[in-house]
This record gives sequence, structure tokens and C-alpha cells, in this order.
Amino acid sequence: MKTLFKKNLINLLLPLVLVGAVQAQEFDLLIKGGQLIDARNNINSVRDLAIADGKIAAVESEINANRAKVVVNASGLLVSPGLIDMHSHNFYGTVPFAYLSNSFSALPPDGFTFRSGVTTIVDAGGAGWRNFRTFKSQVIDMSKTRVLAFLNIVGHGMKGGAVEQDQLDMEPRLTAMVAKQFPGVIVGIKLAHYQGYDWTPTERTVEAGRLAEVPVMIDFGGSEPELSIEELFMEKLRPGDIFTHTYANVKGRQPVVDEKGKVKDFVFEAQKRGIIFDVGHGGGSFVFSQAVPALKQAFKPDVISTDLHTGSMNSGMKDIVNVMSKFLNMGMSPEEVIHTATWKPAQYIKRTDLGHLTVGAVADVTLLRLREGDFGFIDTRGKKMNGNIKLECELTIKGGEVMWDLNGISKPSWNE
Repeated sequence: MKTLFKKNLINLLLPLVLVGAVQAQEFDLLIKGGQLIDARNNINSVRDLAIADGKIAAVESEINANRAKVVVNASGLLVSPGLIDMHSHNFYGTVPFAYLSNSFSALPPDGFTFRSGVTTIVDAGGAGWRNFRTFKSQVIDMSKTRVLAFLNIVGHGMKGGAVEQDQLDMEPRLTAMVAKQFPGVIVGIKLAHYQGYDWTPTERTVEAGRLAEVPVMIDFGGSEPELSIEELFMEKLRPGDIFTHTYANVKGRQPVVDEKGKVKDFVFEAQKRGIIFDVGHGGGSFVFSQAVPALKQAFKPDVISTDLHTGSMNSGMKDIVNVMSKFLNMGMSPEEVIHTATWKPAQYIKRTDLGHLTVGAVADVTLLRLREGDFGFIDTRGKKMNGNIKLECELTIKGGEVMWDLNGISKPSWNE
């Protein structure tokens, strides 16, 4: 009789025990033992991070592994918010002779983001007000990567050549109107590739930014004679506006470092004033002869970005972790380079829901390995810099979902 009673009691309690065990696994994924770097929350220490329902659920010094369905051993890795690439070109398509506006030189985001730790990418002016909806339906809405945009002041977008010289198509009111229709997706206004000795395009871009209440990004150059970057920084741009291709030295644009290797005094003043300096490496806009002396004089970028397109990905730029690695080898710390690719750009584009690992925030997380060895890095003139450290992306999580896992650290063994 007692045996039968015990058996019936076990049968009654067993489902409750099993339910309790399932409920105890309250986290979908747990990242244990990594060096967590989160600038917004002033964290740079070993922490455990738990994810549930696509959100950051807990950040603690120790979280029991039994509470999670999947556990990732992040020992020896850097745990970062998902990287934000603030300067890229992703309005890809098949329109001939259209450069970076629905044509062949731009790249589909998902093929080039997650593998380098990027969860949010910002197209820098591929579309203008005339064709933004095509970009949205064709790229933004079809991508797993979070795709945002700077809207080109040129209505037809970044089609190259004569199209980008047409001041009649630079309409601040219509540009701002479309920007306001897509708040949080259109995060700024872009001017690029204008070649005339004329401030009008810059002024119209800033006016569009003012009307839309968003920052502007200026790709300056090509003017004969050269326009003054001091006037650009100190008079034309507003605090919070962005100067891209900071470490370029191209014809038709004054560089930030003079011929004697000295950073011009007004450049430091401009940064103090609130002008944002973006790397925008690209295929022709980053040279060590500018960057190395600038970093030695403590002129550091506010944002590290790629200027990703077909002309940069297979040359000196490669990807965002390669660009970040260059700055590590020029003296910036891992904490600094992660800050410039996470929380800083999130603030500049007014998307402060991104770029940090606060409990309750979207679970965009990147795990990076800092490798030591003998490495070489290339600028856009084919010049090499040697280095002894290099970042490599191990794992990328967007919205709680593993999107990239280089070595299977989030997966069970096949024979378990």
C-alpha cells in the first residue's frame, strides 16, 4: 500500500518537477566569462550576460549556467554591443552607370555585416528623396541587418559624375520632408562628391538637416581651388554634424595634417566645438601618412567606419574589424575602438536604443577575439603598416539570434 502511494505521489509530482526545471532555464542564451565593454554603462570587466526574448535580460558578475538553454564560453573574448558601421553603401541593384544608387558598386548588407560583428549599418547617401522608397523596399525591408540611412541632398542619390553636381536637384525642403517621413530610419543628410568651388551644396545640406532635425555628413573634396576646411568646421557645420574621410589626403581637399606632419590647430578646436570626425576608410580615403601623425598627436576619430563598397572591401579596408585593428596598432585601446563603433555612433545618429548592453535593450552583441602575432595593414595608397594585434569576430547576435558563429562556440558538439 505504501509503495503504491509513493508511486502515485511520484507520478503526481514529476510533471511539476519537470515544469520547474524548464522554467528555471529562463534565459535563451548566456555568455559567460567574457571581458564586457559597454561605454554607456561604464563597464570594462569580466561579466556574464544573459539574453531572453531578444533582449538583454541580465548583466552580472556570475550567472548560473543552469538558468540558460544555451551557454557560450566567452573566456578570453571581448563582449561588445553589436557594432554600428555608420558609413557604408548598400543601395545595391542592377541599374547601369548608377554607381552607389541602385547599382553594382553597392553591397547587400547581410553578406558583409554579421561576419565582421556589425548588427546595424548606415547607408551614407546612396538614395535621395526621389528613390529612397526603392531603397527601403529593396534593401532595408529585405535585410536581417538593421539598415539605416543618410539621405543624399541630391534627389537622385549617389549616382556619380554629373548627377551629383546638379544643384537644381539639391532641394532642402523635399529632402527634409522625406527624412521626416521615416524617423529613426533616415538618420541624417549626406553631401558627397561635389567638385565646384561653391558653398551652396554644403549650405543646402545643412539647411535640410536643420529642417529635418538630423545631423549632416559631409564628404568634402574635389574643389579647384580648395575650399577651406577651417571655414567648413567653424562656420558652415553645426555641432553634431559629421566630417567623413577624416584621414584622407586627396586632390581638391585640404587635409587635417599639414605637410610637416602637424595636426592643424583649428581641427582640435572643431572637435571641441562638437564636429564629429568619422574615419570612412573606403577605397581612397585613408592614408597612414595622415592617420599615424594624427594619432601620435592625440587627434583620435569620433567614429570608426568602413565606407563599404566593392571598391574598398577587397583592397586596404576589408571590413570594420580590420579598420578597428589599424587604430589599435596606432595606439588606441580596445575600449576606445569599441566605443567608436558602438555607443558613440548610436548617439550621433540619435539611435540611443542601440550601441549598449543595458538590461532591457535589444540583444545586439558581438564577441571579438584580440589576436597577437605579426600582421600587416594596408592603406588606400597601397602602403603597409606592421602590427602585432588584430581583432577577429567570433560571434554576432542580433535581436537575440545568433547570426554569425566563426568557430561554433554557441553550438553543441555533433557527437553529444
